[in-house]
Amino acid sequence: MSTFIASADHAATGARWHLIDADGQVLGRIATKAARILQGKHKATYTPFIDTGDHVVVINAAKVKLTGMKAGQKIYHRYTGYPGGLRSEQYDKKLARRPEAVVEDAIKGMLPHTKLGRAMAGKLKVYRDDKHTHAAQKPEPLTLAK
Repeated sequence: MSTFIASADHAATGARWHLIDADGQVLGRIATKAARILQGKHKATYTPFIDTGDHVVVINAAKVKLTGMKAGQKIYHRYTGYPGGLRSEQYDKKLARRPEAVVEDAIKGMLPHTKLGRAMAGKLKVYRDDKHTHAAQKPEPLTLAK
């Protein structure tokens, strides 16, 4: 029995589009499901060093929730690159200002931190409400466990 290794051509032909509705869903559950689809781990042709994943569209990012007391305690940090340039923002404020960034950060944090991971993250589209521009790609709705 031989081992199958997907080629780049084979990976590009089977790309599908998936739609995740984040309305009332837990952020971590959305992120893990989307990261697995972007990596291609749900396919039998998964190859770790080739981008075999599918495209993911997340809608209603503003209606995502966290469990427990994390909504009041979670803080996002970033560094500007200048001395004393550590900037912090609470989850509540970031969700009100840019809910797409909250979902993107959670999903991108679960992808590999390499060139391949950045290519996988390029196939992620996140929208604040239920309107998206990918109707022509016919994304298949995904159901998540609550």
